[in-house]
Parts: sequence; C-alpha cells; structure tokens
Amino acid sequence: MKAKLSASLARVGLNGFLLGIFVAIGLAAILPELGSTESTIPWKPFIQVGIALLFFFYGLKLDPAQLRSGLSNWKLHVLIQVTTFLSFPLLVFSLVQFVPGLDPNFALGISYLGALPSTVSAAVVLVSISGGNVPAAIFNASISSLLGVVMTPFWMGIAGGEVAGELDLWASIVDLSIKVVLPVILGLAMHRYLFPKIKPYLNRLKYLDQTVILSIVFTTFSESFSQRLFASFSWLSLGGLSLVMLFILLLVVGILFLLVRALSFSKEDQIAAIFCGSTKSLVHGVAIGKVLFPSAAIFGLVLLPVMLYHLQQLILGSLLARRFEKNKP
Repeated sequence: MKAKLSASLARVGLNGFLLGIFVAIGLAAILPELGSTESTIPWKPFIQVGIALLFFFYGLKLDPAQLRSGLSNWKLHVLIQVTTFLSFPLLVFSLVQFVPGLDPNFALGISYLGALPSTVSAAVVLVSISGGNVPAAIFNASISSLLGVVMTPFWMGIAGGEVAGELDLWASIVDLSIKVVLPVILGLAMHRYLFPKIKPYLNRLKYLDQTVILSIVFTTFSESFSQRLFASFSWLSLGGLSLVMLFILLLVVGILFLLVRALSFSKEDQIAAIFCGSTKSLVHGVAIGKVLFPSAAIFGLVLLPVMLYHLQQLILGSLLARRFEKNKP
C-alpha cells in the first residue's frame, strides 16, 4: 500500500520537483542577492523564453483527436468550468473575509488561487489512476488553461484590492495571450509534425517545465527576502495559512462529491469532475502572476498560498486516487 501511494505521489509531481521548490525558497532566503533585481544574472530574458517554450511544448503534447472526442459530454464540461471559474472564486473571495488576522497579501494570494485555471498534468494523471474519464479530463484541463488567460485577470481586476487599481485588464489579457495562448496554439498546430519526433523524449521535457518554474520561484522569493517581507511572519501564522488552504481544498472536494452524485454522473465522470474541479495550476499561477504582479517581492507573498495548496492537492488527490482505484469494478 505504501509503495503504491509513493508511486502515485511521484506520478502527480510530489517528488524531487517539490523538494526543488523548497530548496529554491531556502536558497533565496540565504542568498537573496543572487536572484533579486540587483543580480548580474539575466534572469528576466531567460524566464520569458522559458515560459514561451513551456507552453509551446504543452500545446505540442495535446492531441487534437483526444480533444474532439471529449466535446460531446457538455454537462460535465459545464460543471467543471463553472466550478473552476465561478463557484471556486466566489467561494474563496467570501471565505477570506472571515479569516481573522489574515495578512492582506496572503488574502490576495488566496483570492488569486481561486481565480486560477485547473492544473493539467496532475489532474489527468489522477483521473487516469482512478479509472476516470481521461479524454474529458484532458479536454477540460486544456480548455481551462486557455480560459484562464482571460478569467484570471478578470477576477483579479474585481477582487485584487490595490492590485486591481493598478491592473490594466486588457493589456494583461493581450500580454498573456502572447506569452501563453500563442505558444500553445503554435504547439497544437505543430502536433502532427513534431510530436512523433519528441515523443521518445517526453520524460526529459518535464525538466524544462521544472527549471522554468523553479527559476521563477527562486527569483520571486529572492526579491521578497531581500526586502525582508517575511520577517514579520511567525511559523504559527504560516501554519495557520496552511490550515486555511487545507480547509478550502476539503470544502471544494466535498461540494463536488455531493454535486456529481446529485447530478447522477457516471463513476468515470464523477472522478473527472472531482479532480479537474478542485485542483489549481501552479504552472499557470507562476506564469500568469509574473504578468499580473509586477512587484516580485509582493508576488512572493501572493504565491505562497498557491504553493501550499499545490502540495496539499497532490497529497489528498493521491489518497483519493488510491481509494477510487480500489473500488474499480
């Protein structure tokens, strides 16, 4: 049982990559000058090119045939997208108003989490392990990624507080379209020609994604530590933030459990709805946040709730996947 759970955790990303995130944050705390804006290392162009390549290869890995096969199940798609971009944000925006003593930047980070699209690879892997509707998971994760380019800035323009006042919604959408949507479309268009050639190297391509994300995490937290933004927070307050994120995750999963049963979805569709509707994308959180939060120092505080939720959704998701797998007919 433990071996199977470990394998599940590794497959959804709870492995060396997550350790790398902690190392990147630790290194940023020790050597903030290495990744801050004062650094002589040209982080900005490297990260910009890396983000473009990350989403190009994401589009390249998408199979148009699989996307088309998932189109017909519209009730499932509506539930997942409404949960991701309407119910989840409204729920989170309401909850942060009632958490006593919550730092405004953490509140902003929780609101930002609510506005993010669903995760891609982790959700699909969890649905696959559980015996769920994989084509539907791929379809919804892909559509969610594209909708997030518009919906995430839209929600942050409403719930972003001071950030909302500084946010140029249309400029952000155009910027994200160029940096995220365009590479995905180019990759999707080249799938037929290039995917067979890169297929043997797919396992290696994940290191590109991870390198880009770790670079953003390192530079973001370096700026936060260089400005001593974490100095006023105790371990107790960070533990309280973790509990808030866990409560949100359990609440959303619980609501989805009730909804999919009330709607009489098939077992496969129930699994797809639960995982696609409750997970949030760290990759998009990092990439979109680079556009929406120009201050890297503040972005470090905003990103912390997203990273905590990411860790918790992988652990809980793996536990649920094992439960679903055991109940397969």
